[in-house]
Amino acid sequence: MQHNNVLILDFGSQYTQLIARRVRELNIYCEIHPFNKIPTDTDGFKAVILSGSPFSVRADNAPHPDLSNIRGKKPLLAVCYGAQYLAHFSGGKVEASNTREYGRANLSFIKANESLFDSIATGSQVWMSHSDTIKALPENGVLIASTVDVQNAAYRIEGETTFGIQFHPEVYHSTDGKRLLENFLVHIAKVEQDWTPQSFVEETVDSLKAQLGNDKVVLGLSGGVDSSVAAMLLHKAIGNNLYCIFVNNGLLRKNEFENVLKQYEGMGLNVKGVDASARFLGALQGLSDPELKRKAIGRVFIDVFDDEAHRIEDVKWLAQGTIYPDVIESVSATGGPSATIKSHHNVGGLPDFMKLKIVEPLKALFKDEVRRVGATMGMDKNLMGRHPFPGPGLAIRILGDITAEKVRILQEVDAIFIDNLRSWGLYDKVWQAGAILLPVNSVGVMGDERTYEKCVALRAVESTDGMTADWVNLPYEFLQKTSNEIINKVKGVNRVVYDISSKPPATIEWE
Repeated sequence: MQHNNVLILDFGSQYTQLIARRVRELNIYCEIHPFNKIPTDTDGFKAVILSGSPFSVRADNAPHPDLSNIRGKKPLLAVCYGAQYLAHFSGGKVEASNTREYGRANLSFIKANESLFDSIATGSQVWMSHSDTIKALPENGVLIASTVDVQNAAYRIEGETTFGIQFHPEVYHSTDGKRLLENFLVHIAKVEQDWTPQSFVEETVDSLKAQLGNDKVVLGLSGGVDSSVAAMLLHKAIGNNLYCIFVNNGLLRKNEFENVLKQYEGMGLNVKGVDASARFLGALQGLSDPELKRKAIGRVFIDVFDDEAHRIEDVKWLAQGTIYPDVIESVSATGGPSATIKSHHNVGGLPDFMKLKIVEPLKALFKDEVRRVGATMGMDKNLMGRHPFPGPGLAIRILGDITAEKVRILQEVDAIFIDNLRSWGLYDKVWQAGAILLPVNSVGVMGDERTYEKCVALRAVESTDGMTADWVNLPYEFLQKTSNEIINKVKGVNRVVYDISSKPPATIEWE
């Protein structure tokens, strides 16, 4: 389906996904593949980028792929570990740095008339993140850029369209990083900038038609952006053969089950609401470990869908709104060496007894790309602007075990927080917000009586794709009003705190 313009080889860097994002911002499609699973057919790729890595090229277990079908045959940009790799195995020299080179640096030298640095001036800020350094360039290497501390910050190979850079252009702190990637991909590699939301819609719908034919598909709607956009893509492809099911797992926001069903009225979708809240809460009884909670929710989710699928004659597919960050954090980047952070309930396949195949129209997209695709299809702006909400729902915002009373408390707190964000004009300035019920009781006083009740944390972050996030500096007046309202109106809560942790090192959700 896709254009297969750019191949990114993942050596395990946490920045690999950012490379993909920057490339896509140039309207160029790219695919990430692990260094040890290079596609046998690379004809469709017009350029290749090697990522960074937590490994040292000098280590015995360092990634050591065969690049014979790539190097010298396709334009190649090697980033950080990639640049060291080309140097180390091609006649250059890589040694441990006296000090770890991490953080901002500035280019102190740029060789004149170098196409990779076109429109980039000396003094441009770049981001370093490495403990080894290139002491000698590879055979036929030509120095093209330096910083004060890193002489061999960038080089090219004479006689090849091959470049190595020690810094990370994909990171925002590299102020001209996007320009460098554009120079390499558009001006040097001549990759066409033809991957747009409209082209994604057209190609995805065509692909789904070919993949699904006249088969029936069941899709779990959540009311969120991802599943809604997936539903509309499938609806365009197969029409009434799509059966949408919205499950009340008892862990939704206050009144969300009714509100979401109403939201889908008029969208032309075939939607059925299923209240399975008692089933989910029963499965969660006594569980406090976050991974066990996720797995229990995933198991019941599958059971409910199995029950509903059996009510649809000859259904063959389960559609899911899985997006790229889900896959990255669950199984590492396309099976590559990046670290697993947490499991996701909609990632990892289905048990054999379901006999359903999976279709995931959005699994190559980041959240902001999903929103743009939805806007291209003319979907409601309020729906497209809805904050992300975790698949396991409030279960992972209630730390510890789950009870109906805890769910009630958190629903009330969350409703006040979100409603106030809307009334203060702050909702659209926040990427994601929610409340967390802590497994902590604290002493308080209401009137003349001592209380010993729950503490809740409020969380609001800014992000573009969920891979990184900064906490939002909400106005003190807003926090004061919201805290007072929560304590006064929600029985069982006597303390409110605000989470000022960014991702990394924290995650957006607490579990």
